[in-house]
Amino acid sequence: MHYFHPQTLAITHLMALGWGTMIILGASHQLLPVLIEGKLDSYLLALLSFIFAAIGIPLLVIGFYLFNTGLILQTGAVLINASVICYFLNVINSIGESKKYNVHAFFIAAASLWLFATTFFGLLLVFNFSRSWLPENSVEYLSLHAHMGLAGWFLLLVIGVASRLIPMFLISKYSSPKTLWWIFALINMALIGFIVLKTNRVFPGSYYSPFLLVLIALVLFGNYCYKAYKVRIRAHVDEQMKISLLSVVLLFLPLISLLVIIFFISEKSGLNIVLLYGFSIFFGWITAIILGMTFKTLPFIIWNKIYKSLANRSTPAPKDLFSEKLFNLMAVLYLTGFFIFIAGIVFLNDLFLKAGATFLLLSAMTYVWNVFKIVLHKAGK
Repeated sequence: MHYFHPQTLAITHLMALGWGTMIILGASHQLLPVLIEGKLDSYLLALLSFIFAAIGIPLLVIGFYLFNTGLILQTGAVLINASVICYFLNVINSIGESKKYNVHAFFIAAASLWLFATTFFGLLLVFNFSRSWLPENSVEYLSLHAHMGLAGWFLLLVIGVASRLIPMFLISKYSSPKTLWWIFALINMALIGFIVLKTNRVFPGSYYSPFLLVLIALVLFGNYCYKAYKVRIRAHVDEQMKISLLSVVLLFLPLISLLVIIFFISEKSGLNIVLLYGFSIFFGWITAIILGMTFKTLPFIIWNKIYKSLANRSTPAPKDLFSEKLFNLMAVLYLTGFFIFIAGIVFLNDLFLKAGATFLLLSAMTYVWNVFKIVLHKAGK
């Protein structure tokens, strides 16, 4: 079916907000002080951001699923925007107080601004269902809304954070702020260019120019990660880092899909390739890096909370807080389900879709199980 379908919109926003954005908001509140070499400005704003998102996202998803465009959907959209405003203020104030204006700080600041632009535009689209706040119907603006979130929020923030964490976890001394500044500029220019082209209704083939800018940025980022990998001090690369590095490779799958969409597909054909584009972003690139980074960062956060005061005693290592076997099983189930589901989309094969979805569900269950092993860990266990 067409991607503008109530259940598809519900799943998409559940992935984009409930999975990707929610976990990134939590992680970035923890990682922001590391990236800006300062302190988080307000724990109250962080808590409010969580509360508003935790209530608003389920309401929005339910509203889309039932296609109740009234109070449920609108309340969810308002609460999500309140959450994002709290997050944005916290990021900007924290960076301002730290006075460490490095490239990573600019990535996070710009990403948080694009996140607000995405959710505010989404709020307009929600109210546009019943009040005609925009000149066209909401379907006409979907690609603008989606790409502000994908390129402006997810891509900028993931690159800004990963460019610091990947060398750190690889124990690599590689650093190239100049390369990262180029990546920052190219992605922002591409997104602004796409918005200008889209709002002026130019020929779709002209979208190759922002596509090319993003492609160059991703090649530079891939080369950045490769150089960090090559000069790493630690020879052994653990499974968590392998999944995280795989996410960089998986970035090129949606790019290939986008290339096909721009040059070879009309608006009324090839909707499965459009679905492939979105699926490979949310279930591929974003999910892969979260799966890997969760088990690099969360164990340390919990370990620090539980064992910080017991540092002089015999304590387990952070990696001992979760099950390596369960992680490996999750990774196998995830990759199997991901590629089978892609085959189902490409060939419109119902059996592949159901099989892929089953493997992905099992992978999600093992992920949640392992996460709760970490979160519920008690001293002495």
